[in-house]
Parts: sequence; C-alpha cells; structure tokens
Amino acid sequence: MHLSGSTVLLTGATGGLGAAIARALHARGASLVLTGRRTAVLEPLAAELGALAVAADLSLAEDVQRLADDHGTVDAVVHNAALPASGPLEGYELADLDRALQVNLRAPIALTRLLLPAMRRRGSGHHVYVSSMSAKVPTADASLYAATKLGLRGFAQGLRPELAPHGIGVSAVFPGFVRDAGMFADTGVTLPAGVGTSSPEQVAAGVVRAIERDRGEIDVAPIGVKASGVLNGMFPGLPAKVAAKIEGGRVGAEMAEAQRVKR
Repeated sequence: MHLSGSTVLLTGATGGLGAAIARALHARGASLVLTGRRTAVLEPLAAELGALAVAADLSLAEDVQRLADDHGTVDAVVHNAALPASGPLEGYELADLDRALQVNLRAPIALTRLLLPAMRRRGSGHHVYVSSMSAKVPTADASLYAATKLGLRGFAQGLRPELAPHGIGVSAVFPGFVRDAGMFADTGVTLPAGVGTSSPEQVAAGVVRAIERDRGEIDVAPIGVKASGVLNGMFPGLPAKVAAKIEGGRVGAEMAEAQRVKR
C-alpha cells in the first residue's frame, strides 16, 4: 500500500525506536496517530511531525478499546509497543508476567481484532508487528520475552493468508540488537566480539518496506544474527548453546538486571 496520504497508528511511539519509525513513516507522507504512556516525550514528537498524540497504556484493556473506538479509520497500524520482559521466569511476580503478556501480545492481537471490521469494509489496510530476533533465536534469561515475540510471529503468519483475500496486508519485522536507541541500547550491555548491531533507522526502513511492498517477514540484523535464526530453525537450541559457551550467559544476565525496573 502507499504510505503517502495514509493514516498510520503507531504504538510505543515514546521509545527511541518508535521515534525513528514515526519519522520514517512521516517522510513517506503518512499522517500519524502516535501513542505511548509518556506524554512529555510523545507530545514534542507529535508537534515535530504534525501528528496526533494519544496517551495510552496498553497494559489496560480499556485503553486498547479506546484507541480502536477513537481511531478506527486508520489505514495501517504499526504494533511497536513492548516491555523488555527479560530475566529468569522465577523472578517474575504473576502481576508482572501478566503485564508483559498484555502489552507485548494481547494488546496487538486485540487492537487488530477491533480495527478489522473497518479495514474489511474498505478492502484495504496493513498491520505490522514489531517482533524480535528473539522469536527466532530464544536465549536464557529471555524466555518470557521470546514467548511474546514468537507469539506475534505465529499470529502474523496465520493472519496474513486469512486477511489477504480482503486486501489487508500483514507483516512481522524482526530487529536484532539495536544500537543508539531502544531496549538493548538502554541497558549499556557490551556484546561479544563479532555480534553486530543495527540502527533504529534500519529498523524503521524495514517497517516502511514491509508496508509498501507487503512483505510477510523482514529481518533487520547483521548477517551473522540472521544466520543464527536460520540455524536455530534447523537445529533448535544450538545457537543458544554456542552463545552460552562463549559468554556463559553474561549478556542475558546483564540485560535482565538492567531492565528489571521496566517490568
């Protein structure tokens, strides 16, 4: 679909990755509805891009419903909001676990369901789910996060052929480690030698490409990280074992500790 002249709803717009996606969509001529919890960040970005800022907490079912009720005519949705959800599962209280599942998985599914009738009536639309390479290469200390992102992948894969006859596109984008902005960058964790990163702008370009070219899946990561995803598909668990031998789980443990306050 053409982004120029379309209206796109972007969740998670207050993060650094969300801001990069918003600017990329704006550059292609889209009008934006930006959502997030931190209005102090959201409103200046909306002013910069001539967008509409809508405060919303996707851990609350009523906020998801309100977004759908108030913005049901959008042409496309980029489901970008997510919580880190890292750390050993035993370290989670059930309330924190439920919040991660709500924000990362239930909210995008529910919002999709609520917006589908209008898209079907128009015979057009697009949904992009920002997943993660963790969906393709799950690792220790990230089981809950991987579950939510793998759930998004399965949802998108099943939904794509379901909605294609109605003119509605479905895509999933899989960022690897992203530098300069986003969950990984915020931790300050150093990666092992040879493990590359991508920029927020590369992820944003992947989102744009997914919509404009109706791509089912797009990986945004260096070739080595992409190869790990392919290898894990052939030999499940092998890349995680290799990583554990090289780093002894340091990266996962350090990220989990840094992200503990964001549950």
